[in-house]
Amino acid sequence: MSPDRAPKAAGTYGFLDVLRHPSRMFRPPKASEGGLDIEAVRGARGWWGPNPPFHTPVFVLTHHARPPIEMEGGTMFHFVDASPQEALDLAREAAGDLDVRIGGGPTVVRDFLAADLIDTLHVVQVPILLGRGARLWDGLEGVEERYNLEAVSSPSGVTHLTFTRR
Repeated sequence: MSPDRAPKAAGTYGFLDVLRHPSRMFRPPKASEGGLDIEAVRGARGWWGPNPPFHTPVFVLTHHARPPIEMEGGTMFHFVDASPQEALDLAREAAGDLDVRIGGGPTVVRDFLAADLIDTLHVVQVPILLGRGARLWDGLEGVEERYNLEAVSSPSGVTHLTFTRR
């Protein structure tokens, strides 16, 4: 665990889920950037109701491990207090020969990048100034040497950055 990682209100900071279809990697995120709202998952009050869109095992990184929650459609939320490598190992074991997607905010992505665990990274850069928040690239000097970068801009000003391991 990164010592600078602060738990969110629900105690979560990211998730890993097994991809049945690799094209899902580039769909909109299925959870908030700070992690899943565990109370919403428990009471099936999330935006998805009792049938989350994952339909796979989901490993929620948390500072408060708890029993798994099974939902309709084959989604099973596993709550683990683990390092990025340990969480990825669990997700890979559940995935078999399928891909694993890592989701979450900049702290989660930064931790996985720092541990050299990401093969492909898709970042959507939006031209707005927020003024505060967690910075994705802090502490990752030299990461650009490990990846090829493709940048595709749209007329709206949004830029899609795809980092692929060299």
